Amino acid sequence: MNFVNKSQSPTSSNSNAKIDDDPGVESYRTIDRMQEAMLGRLTGGLSPAALALAFCDWSLHLAAAPGKRMELAEKGWRGAARFGEHLMSGSPDTPGGAAPIPGDHRFDGDHWSKQPYATMTQAFLLTQQWWNSATRAVPGVSPHSEEVVSFATRQMLDIFSPSNNPFTNPKVIDRTIETSGRNLVEGFQNYMADFARQAASDKPVGAEDFVPGKNVAVTPGKVVFRNHLIELIQYAPQTDEVLAEPILIVPAWIMKYYILDLSPENSLVRYLVSRGHTVFCISWRNPDEEDRDLTMEDYRKSGVMAAIDAISVIAPERKIHAAGYCLGGTLLSIAAAAMGRVRDDRLASVTLLAAQTDFTEPGELALFIDHSQMNLLESMMWDRGYLSADQMAGAFQMLRSNDLVWSHLVQDYMMGERTPMIDLMAWNADTTRMPYRMHAEYLEKLYINNQLAGGHFMVDGRPAVLENIRLPMFVVGTEKDHVAPWRSVYKIHLLTDTETTFVLTSGGHNAGIVSEPGHPHRHYRIAQKNIDDPLLGPEEWAASAPSKEGSWWEAWSNWLTEHSSSERVGPPQLSPDAEDSALLCDAPGVYVFQQ
Repeated sequence: MNFVNKSQSPTSSNSNAKIDDDPGVESYRTIDRMQEAMLGRLTGGLSPAALALAFCDWSLHLAAAPGKRMELAEKGWRGAARFGEHLMSGSPDTPGGAAPIPGDHRFDGDHWSKQPYATMTQAFLLTQQWWNSATRAVPGVSPHSEEVVSFATRQMLDIFSPSNNPFTNPKVIDRTIETSGRNLVEGFQNYMADFARQAASDKPVGAEDFVPGKNVAVTPGKVVFRNHLIELIQYAPQTDEVLAEPILIVPAWIMKYYILDLSPENSLVRYLVSRGHTVFCISWRNPDEEDRDLTMEDYRKSGVMAAIDAISVIAPERKIHAAGYCLGGTLLSIAAAAMGRVRDDRLASVTLLAAQTDFTEPGELALFIDHSQMNLLESMMWDRGYLSADQMAGAFQMLRSNDLVWSHLVQDYMMGERTPMIDLMAWNADTTRMPYRMHAEYLEKLYINNQLAGGHFMVDGRPAVLENIRLPMFVVGTEKDHVAPWRSVYKIHLLTDTETTFVLTSGGHNAGIVSEPGHPHRHYRIAQKNIDDPLLGPEEWAASAPSKEGSWWEAWSNWLTEHSSSERVGPPQLSPDAEDSALLCDAPGVYVFQQ
């Protein structure tokens, strides 16, 4: 039976609220929160205190380290000598010249090998190398402060990069000469158009061409369940018979669900359905200020567990292959651990896609997660009831400033050429909000206190211990993930004692998951660890795991088939009962359109 539950809404719990019993104390705290929220709006959600503390830590320890200062003086003299040698030779290929750091492609091409641009590049790269040494390996500096100072210094240096200045970028200069300055006029027009869109909170230019239900998120299906927090989409079968065990996909709620159902040619959902799988997918509600008190437990109960309950009615007595992406994978692992604790055996397997369960090495995002930053973010969310996309945008853009900020500035505003919009970029601009209490819990319990990996994350008054997951697991990490680094994702091996197939695929956090068969230059490594196999470290695993060309989607589909019963059955019914027909709608549903 297909159904929609309109009345069910999450039961919020305020047990974790940090509210002093004395109302007078709370009134003082309210003043603090208001001031912090105002400060956060001015700084783009970044804590000046956190930055100041990091620089104090670094500068005080550097002042107390004469050996480090002597080392830096020596490196400065050597760098000056190398630069002088470069000037004397007049050749861009002088032996010993500084090279860009791996992954920095700003100075690629013959333009930068000509004078005076080669000299400008050497001056910048040598300066960059010296500051990298100055901010690293200072005795006594905490690792977090070191990362923050190094990151902030790199951002400031990039302002002076010759690639980011129209008067020192040879490509921009050649383009200006070639077009008689038309590129600068068109670039200014692009800037004004983007400024107007940003002021009006509109999507970037070109994103309006990608509309869910029209050219993205178009895999046929029905919304078969709805509550206050989710719509559950059941996709129409494309084969006469299907595997008995359906698949439930739990996407991250930080963005709209359809990254896994983009254009027809790169839709993971469409691919799975074409291979004979019955697929369900959660589409999260876009919360507003009225949802401020929703908790992580609400997202588990009214999200993952409500979806499992609904599927159990639609496909009774069939186990479910559950898959979670990013935050959705973290939430799924919590739900699966809690189910294992009470011996709820409705799951057949668990798949985690670029999802962390241990947060001791969370990647560059940890630069913006400490107690000071957490205090500022919590005040901003308290003020509005949620964390909005514009409050997160600054941090995410700075993590990949060369790709998301400077390259955009050069291409769109200096070269006067619009960066073509693609479906993945349009999806990335289709953001959602996160409720105040849920996101505060997520950051504090997982990022700061790492309660899930430590076995202290509580569900229904009992710890959700990941070792209680006794199901086959398929875990995917991506090589260039700056949100969930693959070595962090790999730690699932340390936290569970079950058969685990780990995949390391090319690409980043998003593009590595959207990796359809036929996509050029894709490869992946895959290996299975059984219960009695010795545990390998991540580097040892990467060296020993066989590498394969192509998409990991095929390996996952085959793995799902191997871990399903051999029985093939007729697809679960999609047509609603008469009493429910007025409440159902076609995919992609209505929550995906909430702004």
